[in-house]
Amino acid sequence: MSINVTPETLLTQMDYPVKEATLSQLERIISNTENFDKFAKHIISLNDELKRFNAIVAMSNSHDYLKIKCDSHDEEEIKAFEDIVKHWSQKYKVDIQKVEGKNTYYILGHKQ
Repeated sequence: MSINVTPETLLTQMDYPVKEATLSQLERIISNTENFDKFAKHIISLNDELKRFNAIVAMSNSHDYLKIKCDSHDEEEIKAFEDIVKHWSQKYKVDIQKVEGKNTYYILGHKQ
């Protein structure tokens, strides 16, 4: 079964309202993220898995990228978050960039 991930679907799954401003922001993110379509459907499952660690996939307010962010202060949850993100990026060949000093990664695109 093939899942077609639309911007509206992605916004809904990330708990954003579907309105002109959020659609426009997500469309900029998609166009800025190399080969977004190659891993888009896996963002939904990653977001679902991360919720148990007080973490989410969200739109960055400062860059046109999606970010993977953990708000937990529990060392075990942070470690589990890091492990899941690294495994996800390797499995689906997604290029990520760690934000210095934060439990946050930017999703840059699909590795060739």
